[in-house]
Amino acid sequence: MENFFEGVNKKLGFGCMRLPMKDNEVDKNEMCKMVDAFIERGFNYFDTAHGYLDGKSELALRDCLTSRYPRDKYVLTNKLSSHFFQTTEEIRPLFDSQLEACGVDYFDFYLMHAQDAKSYEKYQKLNAYETAYKLKDEGKIKHFGLSFHDKAAVLDRILSDHPEVEVVQIQFNYIDYEDPSVESRKCYEVCEKHGKPVIVMEPIKGGRLINLPDDAQAVFDEAGGGSNASYAVRFAAGFKNIFMVLSGMSNMHDMDDNTSYMQNFKPLDEKETAVVRKVVEVLSSRDLIPCTSCRYCMEVCPKQIPIPSVFSLLNSKRQFNNRNASYHYEMRTRDGKKASDCLGCGQCENICPQHLKIRELLKDVAAEFEG
Repeated sequence: MENFFEGVNKKLGFGCMRLPMKDNEVDKNEMCKMVDAFIERGFNYFDTAHGYLDGKSELALRDCLTSRYPRDKYVLTNKLSSHFFQTTEEIRPLFDSQLEACGVDYFDFYLMHAQDAKSYEKYQKLNAYETAYKLKDEGKIKHFGLSFHDKAAVLDRILSDHPEVEVVQIQFNYIDYEDPSVESRKCYEVCEKHGKPVIVMEPIKGGRLINLPDDAQAVFDEAGGGSNASYAVRFAAGFKNIFMVLSGMSNMHDMDDNTSYMQNFKPLDEKETAVVRKVVEVLSSRDLIPCTSCRYCMEVCPKQIPIPSVFSLLNSKRQFNNRNASYHYEMRTRDGKKASDCLGCGQCENICPQHLKIRELLKDVAAEFEG
């Protein structure tokens, strides 16, 4: 692990999907201050993608990082996102436009973005992996990898098909570690099996592990010893095969907090690990739907209701008092596939491996989000 990439200084990466914003634009004065602080404190890994902030993330990195620092002072990761290319021939022009937007001649890391079973088929059909291998041979990519959003079995298949992959980015945090719909632990173990270092995304689950319900927050308050973010990020960074932990930072407070405990990183000790376990117990004690997101129900639902997705949103609202869940429900069901559209046919229940009472649970979803 220590020799995987010697140019990376520390285990904390600056995730550039969430940046300081002002009037719907990146606040570049604030970002420059954050970039300067990040580098001055010994960190140098930056992560972006073409679609982050509608393309503003790449341009902000050019203005606040790459135009202001020598190339050997930072490590830059970008990604190939599926919705920006429809043919093999479009991949290289897209890649070149990313280099131009970021103001660099090469990317240190380039990842096949958001791989799952469905998107992987497109990448395979359009020879996206093979195109990236050629870009690496040409020196335009130093290291090649993928970011992943699916079950462990799918990841195992991809890494078996493409042993050239050098690094894998997965969603990994203490609440998703044993979550059957995310399979963080299992995905991590697949990476270990294939000898691939891991980059962690969503270590604080999009901020949900910072803004905790009162009973979970009380556990951390009683224990003391650091911010909620510090417990979450250090949990992820403490695993042997973790190469990098990304954190989206939107202001100097986030920067100061993250760098304070990652500058001289120490894994969680036994007492701190026990505290995290207690928080997991508290969060998991709520009335959650034990859906594993196998999607078998989707195969037979005549109304094509996104059952696993709406169950996940209800769980999120119950577990974290997530205020954005209602908005995401509207976005996810705006094409008319709402929970209340259920016909009550029962085909989903006949095929559900968890034997869930899906028809009744959909009524709960409708009552919560459509009432």
